[in-house]
Amino acid sequence: MRGRDMTSNKPHERRRTRAMGAEHHRDEGSGTIHGLTLAVTLCFLLVVVLLVAQAAILTHRAAKAADLAALAAADVARGLSPGVPCDVAARVAADNGAQLSECAVVAPENTIVDITAVIELPQPLAPLGPARGVSRAGPPPGEP
Repeated sequence: MRGRDMTSNKPHERRRTRAMGAEHHRDEGSGTIHGLTLAVTLCFLLVVVLLVAQAAILTHRAAKAADLAALAAADVARGLSPGVPCDVAARVAADNGAQLSECAVVAPENTIVDITAVIELPQPLAPLGPARGVSRAGPPPGEP
């Protein structure tokens, strides 16, 4: 038996060996498909994360524009700067890449200003509505 090939010459054993080999070859390439599926899924998730991050950045930008516009309008309302409070607020918001959507000078002193600034989100996120920033500014406590 030494030196001889250990494979059997019996027909039923040869068929079993061929069948086992054929089953083994059916799995060839499945790792590639799984790898591609994983890569596409990860790319999709990366795009979603980037879009959410972009929306968050635009929301912070709208809040910053509202804060600056409210401060400028409050200075005008108190008489520290010339102009009309809501006109100044609109200009400051536009300078910061936002649009003024609401402006109100609060009674009774008429020195506190409420501002809402918006920035439109890019097309994939547009159905969510604009990024919105809201702010209120006025004199420090104890000052008119």
